[in-house]
Amino acid sequence: MKFHKSSFIILLVLGYASYFVACNKEEERMIDENLDLSGKGIIKIYNATLGSTRNNIYIDNIPITGTTGTYDFSSAFPSTVYGIAVEPGNRAIQIKDTQTTSTQKPIDLMASIAAGKNYTIFTYDTLTQAKAKIVETAIVTSDSSRLRFANFIFSTTPVPNVDVYSVKRQENIFTNVATTQVTDYIPFSSFRNDTLYVRATGTTANLTPVFGFSPTRERSYTIVFKGRYQTTGTTGIARLLTSFPDY
Repeated sequence: MKFHKSSFIILLVLGYASYFVACNKEEERMIDENLDLSGKGIIKIYNATLGSTRNNIYIDNIPITGTTGTYDFSSAFPSTVYGIAVEPGNRAIQIKDTQTTSTQKPIDLMASIAAGKNYTIFTYDTLTQAKAKIVETAIVTSDSSRLRFANFIFSTTPVPNVDVYSVKRQENIFTNVATTQVTDYIPFSSFRNDTLYVRATGTTANLTPVFGFSPTRERSYTIVFKGRYQTTGTTGIARLLTSFPDY
């Protein structure tokens, strides 16, 4: 990957990164690099577009995922708990498949980014009608973990709102969530192996296969209902529940 002299940094390390330069067998020198992100906004991108696997991401026409080829992300980018650091202000964001034979519609989004805030961009719908929604990701450190739910299931016909059921709690932890809605965070017990199901609101029939979830203390997560509502099984467009770390 070729890095550009721009304000955009893929966060692989927060704080300080250290490395050694060996001058000879007897002499080594350690250099510290400080990545000051206090004045940046942080963005993560989640791909729920049906059938989409090849994407390039551009911010203000600068390629974030490389200068050539495409970045294959089937869920969140970056895949770590960190994100893309950008300068605050109005940013032009484009997500597209650069293959000449692609039928995927490029997504163009203007985002107002504030310093010190985190955001998630969700792409959704289908290749030819690809859309995006940006929401603020409110990061708060707590003793437990935190969880939110995003409903980006696809259907050409109306589908019911959904609940998320916790086997450990024996109750719904999210209720009546409409398509393209992203909930607020709720506290969730850390290191607790739970099984979660998506159900049509007010019913007890599971729409998703077993989804095991065991969060880490002081971390925030998003679980996403995606795929085609009417499709079940193991195909790439089948409805399912997935997760990714926000922080």
